[in-house]
This record gives sequence, structure tokens and C-alpha cells, in this order.
Amino acid sequence: ADLGAERALLVADVHAGIEVGLRYERGVELDSRADERRERLCDLVAETDADRLVVLGDLAHRIGAPDGDEREELEALIRAVTDRVPMTLVEGNHDAGVAEAFAADLDVIGPEGGRLGRGSASGVAVCHGHTWPDPALRDADVICTGHEHPQVRLEDSVGGSRVERAWLRGTLDPAAFSESGDTPGPPADPPELVVFPAFNERSGGTWVNVEGQSFLAPYLPAALPAADAYLLDGARLGDYRDI
Repeated sequence: ADLGAERALLVADVHAGIEVGLRYERGVELDSRADERRERLCDLVAETDADRLVVLGDLAHRIGAPDGDEREELEALIRAVTDRVPMTLVEGNHDAGVAEAFAADLDVIGPEGGRLGRGSASGVAVCHGHTWPDPALRDADVICTGHEHPQVRLEDSVGGSRVERAWLRGTLDPAAFSESGDTPGPPADPPELVVFPAFNERSGGTWVNVEGQSFLAPYLPAALPAADAYLLDGARLGDYRDI
């Protein structure tokens, strides 16, 4: 994201410590990919020449104050990033304890979301997506959100299938982005809404092109009356409902 005074790298749903959470929640034992996640984030900061890393919520996996192996992973990740660039966390539903525990190391934007960059003139707004955002975000040029972990299920002609993480990108319906359903005046130029895939490939997600799947964000899918899906390599698949 070009914010004028700086360039920011945005990612969503890192879910650091997910292996600890899966062991605790489901009794599933997986080798930790903590080192790989940390290196991938730092490599992306370097590759994009970013001045800041912005995490669109759910930096951690387990809800509540982090401890044990999860806290160690978070400490190493945050230290590795902030040795290079400042880091901003948009609070997600898994982040209440993280924002408090690492308040000295992170800039924090609350669950209602906010604008990136200096002053209110920035055209880039961010929120996690687990709750209704600040209606003022609708004045931005683009709104970036996480939480949903969008995925597409792709089938071939002989019945084989695979699931891929995907971006969703389309024009926002401003009324559907507000709990009250009000609109911010004449909808002359509504913003673009970009729903980010989860950074963590082990965190599951919503199969957006499979009928009957329930969306997680309170404003989806209504806030995206039409949206294209993109794979992580940038391949455009067209409207996600028709895939």
C-alpha cells in the first residue's frame, strides 16, 4: 500500500502459534512452522521494500494472553520484524491479549478499524472483519479486511479437486458495511473492498464458491455484490460465485 509518506506491507491472519492451538483444541500434533512464518514475513518486507508491516488482525492464534510456546513465537516474530521496520496490528478477535502484552512494540488500531498513514487523508482503511467497522471507513478509496480466510474449491474434469487461498476484490456496497444500514450520503464513488487471504496456510477458511458456506464477517457477502477472486500468484478467476 502506497501511503504517500511510506510504503506498507499488509498481511492478514498470521495465527502465530497455531500448532500450539491445534494441540490444545483438537489434540492434533503438527511440527511447528514458526521459523518458516517468521522468515517469510521478513523476506516479504525486504522484497516489497516496505517501510512498515501492517497485520490485519489475528497475529496470534489462541484467544487470550499469549504464553508458553506461542508467546515465544510471537516474541521472536515481532522482534525480527521490528528490527527492520515498525509494525502495526489491527486488533482481531484473537488479539486482545497480544495488543496488551506487546503494547511497547506495536502500534495498535482498534477492532473498529482506522486509516493508515499520517492524518485522515489516507485513502487506505483497514479493519479485521470480526465486528462491524467504523462507518467512517467508507470514505476511503480502498478498505482492506481479513478474518474471512477466503478460499476457492477448484475441480477438474475428472472429479479431482483442490482448495486454494484467494483474494476477493470488488466495489463495496456502503449500506451493507454498516450495522444500521445507513449510507454516508450520495454513493457517488464507493470504495473498493479487498478481503485478504490468510497468511497462515494451516488456518482453514471459507470456501467462497461452494453453495451453503457461511461467511464469518457480519457484512459479507452482502457488502460485495460482485467480486473477483484472485489466487496467490495473481491469477484472476472472475466472479467468485461463478467459479
